[in-house]
Amino acid sequence: MRPDSSQGLEALYRVHRAALQRFLIARTGDPNEAEEILQDVWIRLGHAAQAPIANGRAYLFRMAQNLVVDRLREKQRRMRRERIWLDDLSGTARTEPADASPNAEQLILDREETTRLLSTVETLPDGARRVFELHKVEGLSHAEVAMRLGISRSGVEKHMAVAIKYLRRALLD
Repeated sequence: MRPDSSQGLEALYRVHRAALQRFLIARTGDPNEAEEILQDVWIRLGHAAQAPIANGRAYLFRMAQNLVVDRLREKQRRMRRERIWLDDLSGTARTEPADASPNAEQLILDREETTRLLSTVETLPDGARRVFELHKVEGLSHAEVAMRLGISRSGVEKHMAVAIKYLRRALLD
């Protein structure tokens, strides 16, 4: 069937309209929405491509399915916009920056903080530094650090407390 004779597609639409409607009701669960999509299919048939269509029935059903998917996506976008709008009104907005990557100033500040932190780690008391490096840098648990250094688990915790205290002071200064 050739769409350049729009009468052919329109005739095919009339023949399969009831089947299309059942198909759309099954997809949407709403007879009113199915009717609206059927109207959209009818309108689009008037603007159909000027190329041969091998299977007119499949063409109609694919067009209907695509319209269902388009409406679902639009509904999801609308719900997301409304949720954001309601969050803004209630003051619980979880806005995300357009560009989540840090800006140049933040990168410089982070670099300076990292440098200060590394220099502070080097000035930690020897035991606290070793425990901190094993636990935080190498990722060992407190029990594994205790076994490796031959100290008690509470000793590891005390060294970690000293290290955290030093590092916190350095970062606050």
